[in-house]
Amino acid sequence: MLTRQSIPTPVYLVREEALRRNLDLIADVSRRAGVKIIMAFKANALWRTFDIFREYGVSCTASSLNELELGLEFLTDAVHTYTPAYTPATIGRFLEGSSHITFNSLGQWERFRADVERHNAACPGRRVSPGLRVNPRCSVVETDLYNPALPGSRFGEQAEALAAGMPEGLEGLHFHALCESSADDLRRVLEAFEEQFGHLLRSGRVRWVNMGGGHLMTKEGYDTDGLVEILRGFRSRYPGIEVILEPGSAFTWRTGDLLTSVVDVMENDGVRTAIIDASFACHMPDTLEMPYQPAVTEAVAPSDTSLPYRLGGNSCLSGDYMGDWHFPAPLRAGDRLTLEDMNHYTTVKTTMFNGLQHPDIAIERPDGSIELLRRFTYDDYRSRMS
Repeated sequence: MLTRQSIPTPVYLVREEALRRNLDLIADVSRRAGVKIIMAFKANALWRTFDIFREYGVSCTASSLNELELGLEFLTDAVHTYTPAYTPATIGRFLEGSSHITFNSLGQWERFRADVERHNAACPGRRVSPGLRVNPRCSVVETDLYNPALPGSRFGEQAEALAAGMPEGLEGLHFHALCESSADDLRRVLEAFEEQFGHLLRSGRVRWVNMGGGHLMTKEGYDTDGLVEILRGFRSRYPGIEVILEPGSAFTWRTGDLLTSVVDVMENDGVRTAIIDASFACHMPDTLEMPYQPAVTEAVAPSDTSLPYRLGGNSCLSGDYMGDWHFPAPLRAGDRLTLEDMNHYTTVKTTMFNGLQHPDIAIERPDGSIELLRRFTYDDYRSRMS
């Protein structure tokens, strides 16, 4: 039987018990607040785990045709879709597979309104509800790379464009201004949204509001009671409007790790670097983009006796390293290290730069047994090239 110590590295190891714990919490928030909470594929697309999500009745949101097809094949027949720009080549399939579709601009809506109306007339049993993304211009995200409300943002229409009222034919509003944010952050954004777009909410023409992602309700210390209160308050102010949330990280927060092995240790200019059989650039890109330093289970707090090490990725990119971490004893080739919380976003943002061996994907069942879900080979690398 595979164990954490015997499974070959590198490997992403998802923990089913932690995943179910998150799903239980999200389902409870959904029930208490009376809102629909759907999963964003941009943060989690490990379809071999979707049988667990189906037990909880989870639906999904897609931002590309590939994500749409994944949702239809493995999760649900009611996919919500949003992308910054649909095209004549893609709009038909988006409409065929969607229950809700959000347009990023009035220009996009005007361009494809006739397509929506033709689809709904021809397929009343598969009617699509169209909506518009709006920008409440409330920045609560500190990292510019992940802040959709920056000045000049390409995401959504601002209030001035909708001063005359809800455009004919549109049924929903969508805003997204959070990233791994708190309930208080949502409160601030919601106040800005209602101040700028309240006339639309009171018009009687809005059937649903999608409050986007970034609601990190499964993080330890998150005020879930406060979130429920905020959502209930919004629903009481605008009765009859369906409320939708589409968090990404929350579903798979702290549900998986990247297990790696030390393959060499270098020391230059007084800096110790343990090279691992994985890569920050290829297999943990958010650590460099955000940036943030992940926790390593085997590391310890700095002390007079601990030894500091950088960890270096096994690619030829000079900046493929992070550190320092401290360890109680010298690291040697063969030592195994656990980089924590490497499921959400990480698994969908990997690359095969340098042709590096892509980490396998496995799941740890509640009884402690480990099942290998996917092993990557040369064929996977070759098939991505031409």
